[in-house]
Amino acid sequence: MSRKDYPRSFAHPRYWPVWLAIGAMYAAAWLPWRLKLWLGKAIGLLVWRLVPRRRHIVETNLRLCFPELDDEQHHRQVRETFIANGIGILETATGWCRDPEHLRHRVVFKGQEHMARLQAEGKGALIIGVHFSTLDLGGALHSLFFRADAVYRPHNNPLFERFMTRARNRIFGTAIDRHDLRGVVRRIKAGHCVWYSPDQDFGRHASVFAPFFGIEAATIKLTAKIARMTGAPVIPLIFHRNPDDRTYTLEYLPPLEDFPSGDEVADAARVNAFIEGAIRKHPEQYLWLHRRFKTRPEGEPGFY
Repeated sequence: MSRKDYPRSFAHPRYWPVWLAIGAMYAAAWLPWRLKLWLGKAIGLLVWRLVPRRRHIVETNLRLCFPELDDEQHHRQVRETFIANGIGILETATGWCRDPEHLRHRVVFKGQEHMARLQAEGKGALIIGVHFSTLDLGGALHSLFFRADAVYRPHNNPLFERFMTRARNRIFGTAIDRHDLRGVVRRIKAGHCVWYSPDQDFGRHASVFAPFFGIEAATIKLTAKIARMTGAPVIPLIFHRNPDDRTYTLEYLPPLEDFPSGDEVADAARVNAFIEGAIRKHPEQYLWLHRRFKTRPEGEPGFY
């Protein structure tokens, strides 16, 4: 359903399930930590069992990207992916609905000097993130140390879009629609850092094909384009939940050198190489539920 098809008043009964979901997220954000983990695991396992379409997508992605694993290892990896993404729902609720200050003691931050140097010089930057299940909580934890704008995809439901945008505007400096290229460029040129995650398949028109886990994947060209238009450094950012399930690590890597190079495929391959390396650290926390290899080169059959 497109946004124009929704009622104008948020009091309309069609929005009642959304109000209920928002209320549930607020309530979940205040649960004790162990209960959040338990509930998130339960949600993930429930989806794993009851939504075969998503399970098929995850299974396909993981078999393509980790062909060296046997059937038992694949089965375990699929299950762990749903558990991690179930926990991610509770992490998102926490990031959107609570002051991140209460989680400062749970953060290990590495590579802060790369961002501190840019901010001391008054320069903007393009921060390259990854669609981990910890994405929005990672943004909240990041805001404890540095401010950054964020590029996002608007939600079709107007009420949930308002809730989500307000939450992200609190976490980040400004939430920027992914179609607003001028807005991204303007903010970076004004000395702001913009967080952007270029690891999803947006179709042939927006992409070039570059290797990702050894597979030709439609990869967004916009990363190099923004860097070229702004002259800003591109800084990779890794974030994940640690094995203790109680702490998180955020790590800035040094800015990409000689980027962009002028070769769209080579630039896309460099970005994919960073993303792949980040995923391999904690593959179960990646958002394998989306069809990363949906668009195929001409003549190739689809995977899904």
